Amino acid sequence: MTATPRTDEARPGDALVRAGGIVFLIGAIATLVTMAPLFLDVDPFPSYAWAVCMLMGVGFAVSAAGVLRGIAAQRREARASQG
Repeated sequence: MTATPRTDEARPGDALVRAGGIVFLIGAIATLVTMAPLFLDVDPFPSYAWAVCMLMGVGFAVSAAGVLRGIAAQRREARASQG
């Protein structure tokens, strides 16, 4: 009989997934704000504003690392319970 983790327990990688989601959301908002002047016919933002848009990719990578960390922890648990 395998023990299933409780939903209220923090698992390895959960914090990375949450942090990555927040960083991704900041990057997505920055992308919308940066693209708005193109449609509103106003002066575009400086180039450093476009660099903030790269947070979308950073957030995605951090979330992916959290998912991979969770997978690795589950595999270790499965191997420990078999042996």
